[in-house]
Amino acid sequence: METEFDWLTLDEEEEVLWADTPHPYSLVPALIVGVPLSLVIIGIPLLVGSYLSFKNTNYVVTTEALYKKTGVLSRSVQRIEFDKVQDTSYSQTFFGAQFGYGTVDISTAGGSGVEMSFQNVAEPQSLQSLVNERLKRGRSGDAGSKGKEAVLDDIVTELRAIREAIEGDASQSVEGDASHAMGTSSGTSPTETGEHDFDLTSDSTSDSTSDSAPNSPPDSNTGQPDSNSDQTGSSPDPLEPTEFEFDASVTDDR
Repeated sequence: METEFDWLTLDEEEEVLWADTPHPYSLVPALIVGVPLSLVIIGIPLLVGSYLSFKNTNYVVTTEALYKKTGVLSRSVQRIEFDKVQDTSYSQTFFGAQFGYGTVDISTAGGSGVEMSFQNVAEPQSLQSLVNERLKRGRSGDAGSKGKEAVLDDIVTELRAIREAIEGDASQSVEGDASHAMGTSSGTSPTETGEHDFDLTSDSTSDSTSDSAPNSPPDSNTGQPDSNSDQTGSSPDPLEPTEFEFDASVTDDR
């Protein structure tokens, strides 16, 4: 394969599906014309040129493209990828129909007419069917890949919409918590509440102490008011309690 197709360079995943040279019977017309003319030496170059062209022409169909190599003294290699092929056709001459060979023409998109011809190949109809099958596979594969890309794009769009919705709900929740915290802090602060509670406790303690001070008996030994009255800061009674003491030892003579 490498010796026969040393002119062919394939990609990594590219495989050869079909390869051939012109049909041997395609030399029959050249022989019919060249042999009589060889008597006058004109037919000899015609026969030699036909044979060398036959030996140096190769046609290859791979999974990716079509190849054609021609040239006797030089080499010319033509390549057309399947995604550029627009139309195919084949034709047979009288001798081709009799001996089973013909020509397959390849037209490309945007090209002017036939871009490549597989001339004098065996079973041209089978070759055309092979090329058309590869074209259908390539187009269906492209359509499938485009459909998958469209589905992936829709999935990505939906995921983005879901993510944006989740982020929006999260931001609204954070804003609501922040506003609730600000509203709570705008009310009575713990410091003010503590001061107010302290004042109420202090006033109630003073009132209860001042109310209970006059009813508490003074100290009979010292004649001083109760120490609780002094500690609470209530003012003493202007009348000394000792003036109203009752002497139990004094009796009435009357």
